[in-house]
Amino acid sequence: MTKFQINRRSLIKSGAAIGAGLALPTIFTSSARAYLNEPKGGTVTLGFNVPQTGPYADEGLDELRAQELAVQHLNGEGDGGMLNTFSSKALKGNGILGKKVQFVSGDTQTKSDAARASAKSMIEKDGAIMINGGSSSGVAVAVQGLCQEAGVIFMAGLTHSNDTTGKDKKRNGFRHFFNAYMSGAALAPVLAKAYGTDRRAYHLTADYTWGWTQQESIATATEAMGWETVNNVLTPLASTDFSSYIAPVLNSGADVLILNHYGGNMVNSLTNAVQFGLRDKMVNGKQFEIIVPLYSELMAAGAGANVRGVYGSMNWNWQLQDEGSKAFVKSFGEKYGRPPSNSAHTCYVQTLLYADACERAGTFDPCGVVDALEGFEFDGMGNGPTLYRADDHQCFKDVLVMKGTDNPTNEYDTLEIVEVTPRAQVEYAPDHPMFAGGDLGACNSGA
Repeated sequence: MTKFQINRRSLIKSGAAIGAGLALPTIFTSSARAYLNEPKGGTVTLGFNVPQTGPYADEGLDELRAQELAVQHLNGEGDGGMLNTFSSKALKGNGILGKKVQFVSGDTQTKSDAARASAKSMIEKDGAIMINGGSSSGVAVAVQGLCQEAGVIFMAGLTHSNDTTGKDKKRNGFRHFFNAYMSGAALAPVLAKAYGTDRRAYHLTADYTWGWTQQESIATATEAMGWETVNNVLTPLASTDFSSYIAPVLNSGADVLILNHYGGNMVNSLTNAVQFGLRDKMVNGKQFEIIVPLYSELMAAGAGANVRGVYGSMNWNWQLQDEGSKAFVKSFGEKYGRPPSNSAHTCYVQTLLYADACERAGTFDPCGVVDALEGFEFDGMGNGPTLYRADDHQCFKDVLVMKGTDNPTNEYDTLEIVEVTPRAQVEYAPDHPMFAGGDLGACNSGA
């Protein structure tokens, strides 16, 4: 397999001439009702908002690869990928509602203000009727709010904070990716079996919405099985060297370090922890262990040998053997010469789910799309039977527990699947305290 770098200019070119001449958002009147950016002519424009720079840029570039592939499959190009395995058969490879799909892209920079600005530009200048993407929950919450205000659909990309479909949920926003609560529910039993129920954990936590809810979720789940939380230290998202945060762990009495970090942050903090020799130490009569609650293939490849034997969780992994996963891996691999990450998978699936909802609703009207997605049950997209719950627009499906491979053969098999945690184990009530305080509100069509 070879490395692949996306050229943004070629991506936009492959999406055709996009949004030419549109200076303001346009409201057209259909036979049903008016809504923002109703497609005019033979095309429909989607907006892909991903981190092309910043600490999560690797994830963002892989999302963009998958989004381009989804557009090609929707337009009848290539082998069709998951269109062939998706339980819904509304999509025919002739675009969406007979209109050819084109796209524009923006750089979130993993900054909420930048993400809102790029999404706003795609909506107002390019006529995007749906926004998809992102690799930060802070970005997802910000863009979801913008899309709700503007009157377009937001199909979230990689966002793991409980808040995205908790206190910050919106009627116009939908999340396919799993959340922090689900990671805790899946990981805790595996950790108890591997390391016992008498452990003392020290947390390093990214200081924003995802880190906060991830730490709360994993601490709650591990404390319920007998672990003690010794300390929780917040770290800035912009950090690149975590040495000063690792040193105090040595004198804390903790025998487990939990890294609530993602992307480049996780690669750097895990590397620093290994350099300090934490994994070679015996503390409280036990071998010192490190846990990374949220994994990605790209992070694991970046951390190299440091991930060996380290447990974590994932939304999806290219090694799954269901027909949908195999179809997607084949399509992605043939186009880009590498297997897809789980961030690529969720953006690909979200793009198809949006298109399918339009087909089933018979309209691009955001409120019709909302109606089609709420309570929608489907299969054939990886992770088994999946529900888009109407109460909060959270997808419920199987969750993966992963571990760093002891003897990887290449940069793409650095993680192995330890357990496929069944959906029932990670489900929770809509009024669960970790998700309280939000209100979906009403759908906004932008009219």
